[in-house]
Amino acid sequence: MKKSFSLLLLTASLALPAAAQQDPKAGKILDQMSAKYQAMNAYQATFTQTLENPSAKVKQNINGDIVVSGQKFRLRISGQEVINDGKTTWTYLKNENEVNVSDSDPDSQEMSPSQIYTMYKKGYKYTYVQQAKEGGEPVDVIELAPENRQNDVFKVRLKVRKDGSVKSWQMFKKNGNQYTFNIKKFQANPPVNAATFAFDKAKYKGVKVVDLR
Repeated sequence: MKKSFSLLLLTASLALPAAAQQDPKAGKILDQMSAKYQAMNAYQATFTQTLENPSAKVKQNINGDIVVSGQKFRLRISGQEVINDGKTTWTYLKNENEVNVSDSDPDSQEMSPSQIYTMYKKGYKYTYVQQAKEGGEPVDVIELAPENRQNDVFKVRLKVRKDGSVKSWQMFKKNGNQYTFNIKKFQANPPVNAATFAFDKAKYKGVKVVDLR
């Protein structure tokens, strides 16, 4: 089974306990951001994920798209499709024509990508850094640091538009890898139904099913 190289990398690394004193300016912006996304029935986005490691002279770009509704999501990236209906996760690997089926566990690596909008509420110190411009538009830059120093991630940098939407975020790891997620297109409340978040074997001719439950 090949591990997913995707938004799950971000959400899987950041489930931490405890609380801390916080920057009230950053908190106000983060609360506005969180409320905006949680008020939507669903959302859809296309994005570019960039992996950089300056010391190793590595830079890779991957394009993807995602649909999210609550804890349900459907993610397509780099020849993989990850579908989660809140109870079951299907990870389809196109090159192998194989789907791995597992139980969905919000405390495991299969956390919903929607956690990016709420993760600051538990286990992080957050600080307002500055107002900046990205792509010609003003953004507020906020940095989050996990309280657990054993975490492989030592910093997450969020860039939030004035309307509370997320323009991009970066994850910095101790091994020198930096992951940047740039939102290209965003649609609030796209039409979704139960089929959106379910794996239909009939649509994948000859697929090998590996049940890990």
